[in-house]
Amino acid sequence: MNCIKNGGAYNNRANKLTNKKQKDFTQKMPEQQNIEYKSAWHDDYLKWVCGFANAQGGLIFIGKDDDGNVSGIDNYKRLMDDIPNKIRNAMGITVEVNLHEESGKYFIEIVTHPCSVSISLRGRYYYRSGSTKQELTGASLNEFLLKKSGKTWDNITEPRATFDDIDEKAVATFVQEAEYSGRLPESKGLTVPQLFDKLRLIERGQLKRAAIVLFAKDPAKFYPNIFVKIGRFGKDDADLIFQENEEGNLIMILQTILEQLHHKFLIRKVSFEGMKRIETSEYPIAALREVILNALVHRNYMGAPTQIRVYDDKIVFWNEGALPQGLSVEALKGFHASQPRNILIADVCFKGGYIDSWGRGMLKIYNACKEAGLPEPEIKEFQNGLLVTLFKNNLTTEQLTKLGLNERQLKAVEFVKEKGKITNKEYQELFDVARMTATRDLTELVEKGVFKSSDTKGAGSYYEF
Repeated sequence: MNCIKNGGAYNNRANKLTNKKQKDFTQKMPEQQNIEYKSAWHDDYLKWVCGFANAQGGLIFIGKDDDGNVSGIDNYKRLMDDIPNKIRNAMGITVEVNLHEESGKYFIEIVTHPCSVSISLRGRYYYRSGSTKQELTGASLNEFLLKKSGKTWDNITEPRATFDDIDEKAVATFVQEAEYSGRLPESKGLTVPQLFDKLRLIERGQLKRAAIVLFAKDPAKFYPNIFVKIGRFGKDDADLIFQENEEGNLIMILQTILEQLHHKFLIRKVSFEGMKRIETSEYPIAALREVILNALVHRNYMGAPTQIRVYDDKIVFWNEGALPQGLSVEALKGFHASQPRNILIADVCFKGGYIDSWGRGMLKIYNACKEAGLPEPEIKEFQNGLLVTLFKNNLTTEQLTKLGLNERQLKAVEFVKEKGKITNKEYQELFDVARMTATRDLTELVEKGVFKSSDTKGAGSYYEF
């Protein structure tokens, strides 16, 4: 089997490295995503070759230490015959095996190109991610095999489902939203089969998985982990106060999750303008909506349920499904191409006006929190998924730590949380410090926006939130 030998940043690098006229192996390069150093050959390194073939390709150097220094190998003649034969017999692929010499020491370079089809080693699949080799199993393996075959999970037909499983109320809601968005012309008046055919949700008369996720009366009948868990926590994750599970199709569950959060899990601030009662959410609706939509549209539906954890000072969303290859968390803050995991689900949600197709979801979350005067959300990859945290204020442990407060200042914040305010004298006595130190610490807390000083000057002055 031949693998791809052209295209991509790696292949340019590989072509340069394999061109003898351009090689310079005296220049050391650290181990990285596409480079691995081994002091000697072991058959276990076939897993590394498999991982490179399933990812973006890579180079394995046999006869170099972890720093890229040539340590040399003695059995290079035998290995030049054994290595390509073992790789071909075990995986059915052809790699480049090149012999090099430096200062009288020999080392071997194995060039593995990325393959357009999935490659297995004795029935197991490996993948190179970052600088590690991972064995793919379960949902991650299923997703990988679908991707290699040119399919996504949501684009597969579900033979167990019929149109009797479809929730017509959800369909009617979607049509109304699509008509308002103007992204699905001539949709009004269509029968459900006609609409689904227009949305590419059926194939040869069978419903696709996307249709079940989006519109089924009971999606959990087909995919058990499709629900969303919402929990209210106290001081820490061990202190679960109460919880709810939200079940249903994506079109309807988006609204029910928001209603559940506002009516049971979050506190609404109430104010009045004349006789008019105004309720303000703890977190901007736009940010909550975008986080929930991102979680529902881009999650791995064969993985664990989406989780929402509500705390006194923050709300945390987690859904299984790592970022696409080459897309970093930092890139989410700015321009980046939209790379949906579930292409068909994302397309239907776009036509319904729920999302856009420009990869702006996370940017909308950042902007909504900024406009509401809230701290910047925290987004990170966690346990093969994406963790998004919205903070209620600047007084959470995470936010205070980011500000670089010292131990005295952190304790002063806790003191004000309990007492409501703190004076310079109380600060001195609490931490046994001089007035100058107390003044400096408190002034810094004001400058960083944690405290504000009272209008009262002199002995009666104090600091509060």
